[in-house]
Amino acid sequence: MYRIFSRLIVLIFLLMLTVSVTQAQRERIRFGVGPLQPTPAGTKAAFEPFFAWLAEELDVDYELAATDSWAGISVAMISEQVDVAWMGPWGYVLANDASEVLTGNAITAIATVKYDEKPIYHGIIVGQPDLDLSLLDMGTDPDEETVRAWLDAASQYSISFADLGSTSGFLIPTAFLKTYGIDPKTHFANYSEGSTHAANETAVVNGQVQLATDFDRNRNTMIGNGAFSEEQSVIYWQSAPLPNDAIAVRSGLDPEIVEKLRSILLNITPEQAQELEIGIAGSDNTVVRYTGFVEANDASYRSIRQAGIFIGKVGARTRDEEEPTAEATAES
Repeated sequence: MYRIFSRLIVLIFLLMLTVSVTQAQRERIRFGVGPLQPTPAGTKAAFEPFFAWLAEELDVDYELAATDSWAGISVAMISEQVDVAWMGPWGYVLANDASEVLTGNAITAIATVKYDEKPIYHGIIVGQPDLDLSLLDMGTDPDEETVRAWLDAASQYSISFADLGSTSGFLIPTAFLKTYGIDPKTHFANYSEGSTHAANETAVVNGQVQLATDFDRNRNTMIGNGAFSEEQSVIYWQSAPLPNDAIAVRSGLDPEIVEKLRSILLNITPEQAQELEIGIAGSDNTVVRYTGFVEANDASYRSIRQAGIFIGKVGARTRDEEEPTAEATAES
């Protein structure tokens, strides 16, 4: 009886040791996501189910960090605090550029998110209702006279730009203005920068600023969450279509994991996205608008890089086939 009991103890010990070794060898992936909700806590709540599911599909443990700025997620990737990140287009370009310069190994985009089944979105300038402005849609290729008239009318108002790592909140409106020889810091009655997109919308609604930069996805999310009504924030300017957010991986991440991750992302259906409630935060907003992913690489964000080169924030690389022109930047 004693021998049987002893053997049982040894067997249990060996089993526990095996489990312990297996757990110790289990890979851990550090996910990161930019400010897709008004607060980091809100972003984490909205996207953690998706990243938890990804980790399960990859058979890895995971951590998830949510930043309060688009520049923040870029810094996290550059410093290798994050392995896989959901990044804004301009944040991706900045991180890609900096990682190549600093380490010789650039982070890489592997997928672009679809929003309402399209891999594009728009930068917007919103404002208080009843401003003396009409909608200027750059996607319709307006003539220069129309653009100049809009710019002249907008100059009488105060404006708030988002943080310098934002595509729609900083890069694209800055490139648009500089295309027409305008310095945004001196053109408007008052200029400020560095706000989050949510803070920009709130400032407009509360009457603290007359105009502010944003992107259509954020405005839709805030309206859907009941932060304000559609009538309280009017779109006065809209960019041409922009490539949507990137899923990017750091250099040196296990190639097998990268390929498995790419396959998982590209095979997500709208029905799966709905089940995973990607981007949903709170019971008031139940509409899933992130519906899947399309394949991407660095070239997918070339128009964003060109805009960055044009405003002098990144340098041209040998992979850039030509210098950006004002016309090309306006189209981006």
